[in-house]
Amino acid sequence: MRTIWTIAKREYDNYFNSPLAYVVAFSIVLPVGIYFSLIMYVSAQQSMMGGPPPDSTPINWLFVFLMIFLSPALTMRLLSDEARMGTLELLLTAPVRDFELVAGKFLGAFLFVLTIALFTLIFPIIINNFVTPGIDWKVIIASYIGLVLVCGALLALGTGISAIFTNQFAAFFVTFGLFFFLWFMVNLPANYLQQGGDVYNYLSLSQHFSSMNRGTIALGDIVYYISLIALGLFAGTTAIEIRRWR
Repeated sequence: MRTIWTIAKREYDNYFNSPLAYVVAFSIVLPVGIYFSLIMYVSAQQSMMGGPPPDSTPINWLFVFLMIFLSPALTMRLLSDEARMGTLELLLTAPVRDFELVAGKFLGAFLFVLTIALFTLIFPIIINNFVTPGIDWKVIIASYIGLVLVCGALLALGTGISAIFTNQFAAFFVTFGLFFFLWFMVNLPANYLQQGGDVYNYLSLSQHFSSMNRGTIALGDIVYYISLIALGLFAGTTAIEIRRWR
């Protein structure tokens, strides 16, 4: 565990030395901030006519939606760049297990995204001060649990794909293609099938997050995201093992 944490801390610190990471963070925080301002403005207008109070869960939906496009940029270089520069061979000769290397890289990226997500906690806190008797924090907590699980699944899959390729741009496009498929495409057959559509809905990233973002936490949703995290780490570990024995 100490080795994983050491690799994760090194990777986490590297993000703050990379302009790409700041671009990704800015590309998330700016749209989310603008969206929050629009929510507050519209709610203020509607409140004069007895409209509903402002809701912060759409902000988390936008955060996750942006991660579909931006997380490949965070993961594309994690292991593929190490292989391209030849430093991966040095890591493989060190007393580091393959899983520890992959898990450490994933954890570093995951902590970076959680740092960005922490900034968005200010939005429900602000809304809570304008709503009487206050917002439903159970819904907010469920929404953030879903956000953390989705981001973890995306980053784990991206880390696994990064371990397969030596070209970071190839890793980016394959990762983005997979995320696009899982978010937008995989559940399309469910709209045309009278039977068996539930299988395609279960494979959809968006379907599971939608229910959690509404405040419903089901065991199936948690198992789904944990399975994707395990799949990504397993794929990355297997790819590193294959490189070791070549």
